[in-house]
Amino acid sequence: MRTALRDTGETIITAVVIFLVLQGTTQNFLIEGSSMVPTLVDEERMLVNRFVYIQSPISLFGNDRYLFGGPRRGDIVVFHPPTGSETDFVKRIIGVPGDWIDLDGESVYVNGVKTTYVDGSTARRHEDYPAQVPEGEYFVLGDNRRVSIDSRNWGFVQADELVGRTWIVWWPFTEFQLYS
Repeated sequence: MRTALRDTGETIITAVVIFLVLQGTTQNFLIEGSSMVPTLVDEERMLVNRFVYIQSPISLFGNDRYLFGGPRRGDIVVFHPPTGSETDFVKRIIGVPGDWIDLDGESVYVNGVKTTYVDGSTARRHEDYPAQVPEGEYFVLGDNRRVSIDSRNWGFVQADELVGRTWIVWWPFTEFQLYS
């Protein structure tokens, strides 16, 4: 009897520790809208890795600001929008600090090179291009640029506003996708 109680207690403690670690490092996110079509579609559910963008005075992988390398061009990220909306947004990082961004109506150019990400209407919403991404900020766009409200509308996203990087699309099961 005593062994059964100890085994049950160990199982419960292990489950609680795993639950707390997952709660602290991931966030469940529901895709609402079509700004990331075809990559992510309305009503998909995903897990966001919040741990990957932890800022630290010590760097394990060469980036001075982030413990694990920080945001990279091409990452699909969840962030608090600069519009003041309480709903987090999901977009793709197109420009990192120091990059020059230009738009020509059909394509996006980063440092003079056409991007390989989803193309579409990249109409300028103002004439401040080409623009250089400031230190500590990121230029983000939705993959479905015709309907996306993104950096073209409200400018750059502060690093402190990033929640995390897309990790897994888990619902519906037929659309399961693991992102690196």
